[in-house]
Amino acid sequence: MIRFFAAPIAAIALLSATLGGASAAGMFDFTGTSSTGYLGGGGVSPIPRTTVMYNGNYAPGTVVVNTAERRLYLVLQNGQALRYGIGVGRDGFRWGGVHRITAKKEWPDWTPPSQMLARRPDLPRHMKGGIENPLGARAMYLGSTLYRIHGSNEPETIGQAVSSGCFRMTNDDVSDLYSRVSVGTPVVVLNN
Repeated sequence: MIRFFAAPIAAIALLSATLGGASAAGMFDFTGTSSTGYLGGGGVSPIPRTTVMYNGNYAPGTVVVNTAERRLYLVLQNGQALRYGIGVGRDGFRWGGVHRITAKKEWPDWTPPSQMLARRPDLPRHMKGGIENPLGARAMYLGSTLYRIHGSNEPETIGQAVSSGCFRMTNDDVSDLYSRVSVGTPVVVLNN
């Protein structure tokens, strides 16, 4: 009896492992989401979005990026905030300051800046928006900087220091934040 159940379970596990990413990414419902994330890319964050108590001295609606914690907070009313996991700049690429969201784009195109191309000449010079684009489903541009809060199709990078200064979120999380903020929203980047 044990062998009877073990073989089908092993076969299901093998089939699931073989098809997992590709087939799950293709299973969309009518809302445009999939079991692995927004429109098949971005997956589930290893750091779930949650509402937390927040003691910062920022007005509701302010976005606070804490690079040391690798968390982004959207300040809410009543001493609370919505907390998201983020990927931050690797050593030498972290920064701090106060800016505002100056633009918001859905499925943005990506043109790597010249500084990045100098480090990585293998990168494309321009990439149309879409699931394969490293900016993901949404991008919010920060002041006159080259930096953005943007989606990612690499959920495993959330909570890591891997970017060239931008703040990465899963496509699900960046789409949620995008729907809650507007152009002009203040963004405070804490780099302790």
